[in-house]
Amino acid sequence: MAKKKPEENPKHITSHISSAVREKPEKGNEMKQPKQANIFFLAVIVVVIAVCVGPLMAEISALDFGHSKHVAVKMDEALLTVSNELETEVLVSWRSERCYQCLYQHLGVVPAGSSPGQPSSAHFTVNTEHEITLQLNSTPEAQELCKVQFHFGEHGNYSLWMKNLNNVSITNCSLLSNSDPVNSNMPILVAFFVFVGLALIFAVGCRVLRLGVVRGFVLRISGTMETERLINSELGSPRTDALVTDNILPSPANTNRRLRSLDTFRGISLVIMVFVNYGGGRYWFFRHSSWNGLTVADLVFPWFVFIMGTSIALSINSLLRGGASRSSLLKKVLWRSAQLFLIGVFIINPNYCLGPLSLDNLRIPGVLQRLAWSYLVVASLDLLVGRGHLDILTTDAWWSPGLDIILYWPAWLCVLLLEILWLCLTFFLPVPGCPTGYLGPGGIGDMGLHANCTGGAAGYIDRRLLGEQHIYQSPSSRVIYATKMPFDPEGVLGSINSVLMAFLGLQAGKILLHYRDVPTSVISRFLIWALLLGAISAVLTECSTDKGFIPVNKNLWSLSYVTTLACFAFVLLVLVYYTIDVKKWWSGAPFYYTGMNSILVYVGHEVFEDYFPFRWRMANSQSHAEHLIQNVLATSLWVVISYILYRKRIFWKI
Repeated sequence: MAKKKPEENPKHITSHISSAVREKPEKGNEMKQPKQANIFFLAVIVVVIAVCVGPLMAEISALDFGHSKHVAVKMDEALLTVSNELETEVLVSWRSERCYQCLYQHLGVVPAGSSPGQPSSAHFTVNTEHEITLQLNSTPEAQELCKVQFHFGEHGNYSLWMKNLNNVSITNCSLLSNSDPVNSNMPILVAFFVFVGLALIFAVGCRVLRLGVVRGFVLRISGTMETERLINSELGSPRTDALVTDNILPSPANTNRRLRSLDTFRGISLVIMVFVNYGGGRYWFFRHSSWNGLTVADLVFPWFVFIMGTSIALSINSLLRGGASRSSLLKKVLWRSAQLFLIGVFIINPNYCLGPLSLDNLRIPGVLQRLAWSYLVVASLDLLVGRGHLDILTTDAWWSPGLDIILYWPAWLCVLLLEILWLCLTFFLPVPGCPTGYLGPGGIGDMGLHANCTGGAAGYIDRRLLGEQHIYQSPSSRVIYATKMPFDPEGVLGSINSVLMAFLGLQAGKILLHYRDVPTSVISRFLIWALLLGAISAVLTECSTDKGFIPVNKNLWSLSYVTTLACFAFVLLVLVYYTIDVKKWWSGAPFYYTGMNSILVYVGHEVFEDYFPFRWRMANSQSHAEHLIQNVLATSLWVVISYILYRKRIFWKI
């Protein structure tokens, strides 16, 4: 790494530096192939992963481990040696680039130099996830000597020199690299190419299996041809004249045909969710954002809520067409919501990590609890206004282009009133000791002025209604903002906006119902909604992370967070709908299988998270590569399990 030469004027010395110092990171149609052929290729994929991925990743891990022998640093850390030739002690402080309007945090003190040319030194570890700013002040008068900005590399070794040049009043700060950092993102690149290769192998294999010679060979190997011969010899060959007659007549449109794109969408969300919940290789962008902004982990839960709303529209319409009464459906909605809530509270409660569950510290909010609430409200609204027979509705009226909205105006009115309630509580509810309408993280944010105001009204409502011991004790805001207050990202106030997210998904379902025979209309309306929601997000956030009226914030489930993620959801739904259900270029595999068993996969991955083969003791726990191998294989195993269950027609429904 080349040396960084600072400018001579100390007021303008800005060599880039990284984040969080001294803060240790916290812990088209389905292909009709023989069943045996699919299992054969599944076995090939597993063998390729075992033979190719393991050794390749292990090599990267070994490189990381070998490098760390020379520098006693952990994952996402670098070694910084500060050498001081000045005649005064120097206080070194740091601030993360991701920490908005934060106080500087003390890193340590470097003693004064013993004599000219004899500097004193101090060693520190700095976090390498984000860029940081180092501030160096003289201790007696707290005078700022210089500032340095830098993004340190993982396991790098750096030196920061402070000395006076010709003018004693001017301090020169020079940042040098003693050894190059490792490329911690290389395992992700390797994993990406491996999975692309597996996808190509699978695609080519399916093409080959379509050849008559190859298919006959596979059937002969599996013994199914002999079985078929014996059956035919005993019972006679099946008649084909009825099939020929049926092919002459046009097949009726199947209005209840299941859209594979919806299950694929759900499966994509679920697979990413499982991966990030298992650790995501311990990369910061696979963890939830500390406060404002988005990471990969922040995308998946709202998408899951969105597609749940879409499924509600299709499911209730189908049941109403089948003659089910609204009262019986409401009872099913209430029972299913209760089941989801109880599973979330008593089976996958994160407080199990602290020992046996106790009513004194039982966490009440959670992911399944949020799903239960959103499902209850949105399904009840759809039962109120939903229609079973849409084919008898007029399409000649001037308002017919807005049929998918106008027909359900009472539900829209209810959601609008809920959103007004969220806005009023968020911006006008008085919170003791905090500014009204505060949306910040507290802690060291906002220059430490509101340290105990984490989440503003949202945090205050949870603490008053549920109690501090019954909400999440380790929010993501602790990582960068050093907050002390408990805060629950699935709290009461944010549940209002999760209803909005599910309702926007319900709107996608209404579009599919009303325009099911005109894919161009479905796609155009999806894109119009995406554009509208994106424009709303741009206005609310002012196209910035922290400076907008309502920033994008997963912890708060802010209005801009919902509109932004719903915009992304409509775009993703367009892509999967067009490629799977319209053009039939893709069957949706393997995500389709997890989407068909979403509750089982989600609950299962939470319950068995700490058991082999989903987790094992690693040789080097400070290696991104080893964590990535473990998390990718654990996630892939759930995909394989969902595939096997799909083949055996086993689906866990609530």
